[in-house]
Amino acid sequence: MAKVIITGGSGRLGRSVVQGFAQAGYQVTSLDRQRPQHPVDGVDYRSVDLLDAAATSELFADLGPDAVVSLAAIAVPFSAPEEVLLTTNAAIAHNVTAAAVAGGARKVVLASSPSIMGYGSPGGWIPERLPLDEELVPRPWHAYGLSKYVAEQIAAMFAAAQGPDGPVRFASFRPCYVIAEEEWAGAATQQGHTVRQRLADPALSAPALFNYVDARDVADFLLLLLEKFDVVDNGSVFFVGAADAMASEPLSEVIPRIYPELADLAAGLTGSTPAFSIDKARRVLGWEPKRSWRTELKQEAAVHR
Repeated sequence: MAKVIITGGSGRLGRSVVQGFAQAGYQVTSLDRQRPQHPVDGVDYRSVDLLDAAATSELFADLGPDAVVSLAAIAVPFSAPEEVLLTTNAAIAHNVTAAAVAGGARKVVLASSPSIMGYGSPGGWIPERLPLDEELVPRPWHAYGLSKYVAEQIAAMFAAAQGPDGPVRFASFRPCYVIAEEEWAGAATQQGHTVRQRLADPALSAPALFNYVDARDVADFLLLLLEKFDVVDNGSVFFVGAADAMASEPLSEVIPRIYPELADLAAGLTGSTPAFSIDKARRVLGWEPKRSWRTELKQEAAVHR
């Protein structure tokens, strides 16, 4: 049975990732400051200060993981002083990656964020094109975005040290605005609004360019990534999002009303096309998200009729 360490396993995304890996037959160790409200049977829940490089390395060496998925971080922009956000998230990413390699892991995945692309900048933001893809150069404007870009560069740095065909493989991924399973049934999302409120008022989803992803789809992506790491360039980056946008109208119509400067770039975002491309994950891994607000909210409505 393959052994995986998942850091941040009690968080909004981590809970689904832990459950998905446990159901897939992995021997899972979840590292977080606290246990989740509903722990998964068979999962080993541990606590360690990931800012303590020596303690992190010692624990990883003791556990001897085959793979590591690094989700732990201060997860919300401006939720801590900028210098704290940057130093905390960058240090966690480095300490976990170094400990993973020293502890014998052969597959290491680090969580990044779409916010590194720079949307929402008070100085103005016009990308080269929409939808956004992995070929575009990130332009983070806050410490959270920069810290996640640093995490990607840490993965790339370790990959460079291993070489393209090295024994240890690295990747990073940019999960869109994560919707946990209970949030489809009316629980508050990360910003305090419900999914239905975000759909009813485009201004709520506009700051993130209407991106989102079901946490269970992220777990499926990570499982597939570990399975197919041999076809992935070492140090690769992937956007991971839903196949549609969090909007009841085409973004070609919604975006110009809120961001007139993006009207021309958004013209091709017709139908339900999102502003973030997942074509790379489709092409390289054969991954396809299974869940959409269109299907999940319909299921909720059926339950409450």
